[in-house]
Amino acid sequence: MYDHILVPYDGSDEARRGAEHGIELAAALGATVHALYVIDLPGTPRALALRDDEEEMREEYRNYGEEVLANLGNVAQEHGVDYKTHFKTGAPSEEIVEFAENEDMDAIVLGSAFRGKLGNLLGGTTDKVVRTSSIPVISQRMSVNDI
Repeated sequence: MYDHILVPYDGSDEARRGAEHGIELAAALGATVHALYVIDLPGTPRALALRDDEEEMREEYRNYGEEVLANLGNVAQEHGVDYKTHFKTGAPSEEIVEFAENEDMDAIVLGSAFRGKLGNLLGGTTDKVVRTSSIPVISQRMSVNDI
């Protein structure tokens, strides 16, 4: 059923909750976890006005991504789960869906945070993935008490 589970991970608390659920699911099913870190440079023109070194910024994001995926890999290892890491650059929701579809993932497992009324109106990465993915999405939501 689920042999390849995509776990998008950015190191945030809500992403960690989703990632841990994905790892537990993979352990129960004997599946491989594919952890994806998306390098997102939101508002690049604004950021570049402050810094003229876009490549250095990308490298810093990549280094951070490698660190958080390595930490998540330790959790996967503790659960005896096969674990692979992947990196993409772009808008997180678009890159997550594109990766899942292009790499034949069986499910996407991600966390979502309680955002209140305005956050629900605007939508977040998880909401966008749920709305646009042809791959089944499992969302592990944090409650207001978890924040």
